[in-house]
Amino acid sequence: MAAAQGRLSDGGGGMDDAKEGDARASRTDQVTEQTPLPFRAAVEAMRTARLRPQVEIEQVPPPQRLAPFSHALEATVVDGEQELADGRLVLLHDPAGHDAWRGTFRLVTLVRAELEPEMAVDPLLPEVCWSWLTGALQARGLTYGEPSGTVTRASSHYFGGLAARPSASQIEIRASWTPREGLGGVPDTGAHLASWCDLLAQVAGLPPAGPGDASVVTLPQRRGPQPH
Repeated sequence: MAAAQGRLSDGGGGMDDAKEGDARASRTDQVTEQTPLPFRAAVEAMRTARLRPQVEIEQVPPPQRLAPFSHALEATVVDGEQELADGRLVLLHDPAGHDAWRGTFRLVTLVRAELEPEMAVDPLLPEVCWSWLTGALQARGLTYGEPSGTVTRASSHYFGGLAARPSASQIEIRASWTPREGLGGVPDTGAHLASWCDLLAQVAGLPPAGPGDASVVTLPQRRGPQPH
């Protein structure tokens, strides 16, 4: 699975950086019998969530030092033999609360996808991509607070021995938000995960899973297969 690799930093309520390789990744799942019950329930809700079949998810070692407890997932959107988008979602929990989060839980994400050239030059693309994130949460009736993040687009042009490669463009969304807590201090993390998968599918250019607004625009699917 060619899912997004990176260090997710949430020092002030937002994602500050993402770099290849995470030397601080945990080697074990932090969910044990000694883990606070709200965090255990939040992780279980993510594990049992029903998701789109095109989204392949696996649990990965979570980053350390961002919070006392964390749980991480990586996902790839697959359509046939094509990998259309990938990302990482990390659930953070601090039982003592966090001033910047204004809660005890935080969700941090990195999502990325290849772009068609005509989409890469659209000046409104960053605003549209951010609206996909907030819209995915709102579409499932989720309440959240303190959203923070960036939308970055990058282009690569190849020269010399790599000159035969076509130019490529990529969109990357880094974001974090505080899911509102429900009964027992547990947020509906299963629904938040499902909304995140909706975002991945939209960035990948897939149609909505069910009846929706026909005016919603998704990225065109990338040309050519990307085997996985």
